[in-house]
Amino acid sequence: MPSLSSVTSAITAKGLEVRYGDTVAVSGVDLEVAKGSLLSIIGPNGAGKSALLNALAGTLELSAGELTIEGNSPALVLQATEVDEALPITVREVVSLARYPARGLFGRMRSKDRALIDRSLERLHIEHLAKRQFRELSGGERQRTLVAQGLAQGADVLLLDEPINGLDLVSRSVITKVIKEEIRDGRTVVITTHSLDDARRADQVLLLCTEPCCLGNPEDVLTESHLQDAFGGQHLRVGQSLLLDDPHHVH
Repeated sequence: MPSLSSVTSAITAKGLEVRYGDTVAVSGVDLEVAKGSLLSIIGPNGAGKSALLNALAGTLELSAGELTIEGNSPALVLQATEVDEALPITVREVVSLARYPARGLFGRMRSKDRALIDRSLERLHIEHLAKRQFRELSGGERQRTLVAQGLAQGADVLLLDEPINGLDLVSRSVITKVIKEEIRDGRTVVITTHSLDDARRADQVLLLCTEPCCLGNPEDVLTESHLQDAFGGQHLRVGQSLLLDDPHHVH
């Protein structure tokens, strides 16, 4: 699990390596992420974005390297497509699961817990869906529910795996607004993305699948030469814009 620190950086990592069995998912990752900032992790499918995010969350063990996370345990928000659609659970119950680490499996729900759950539902504009079954929701509504669950954990660091990929415009707008609010309030946000536009809005970008991994401000990292190295030529210049075309990415 990540260790805790009181330094000004929210996340500090040195030489991180993550494996799935004998397969190296990601290696040689160094990070220095300031409190109250946004880090975007970008790279082709299979570059290890989700593996790295899970390692930062402590749900996937590091095979090498050092990792320090400031504050309490990070909140990990999965893609809605990674969650079993058949779960017989309401939207409010999904969000309420975030409070179990704080109160224990058999602990009573406190007024503080209920208030945090209510506020998280409101911020994602899904309070009217609280009694609906999770399986009855649209893809965008499911994703907003999972982001609300992440907020309800009350973490200092929020980790989101492609939080707005393939969503409707309303859900994209709501989630993007919440991310901005979290950063404004001093929390640290890390997202994975396939979108150059989303990556360019971050304070820092980590580009995987290059040797070594590129970390820095978007202008220095998201250059045509770096993208060529990472995506193997799978991008197209249209006017002044670069479009990524990752043939392995499932939209």
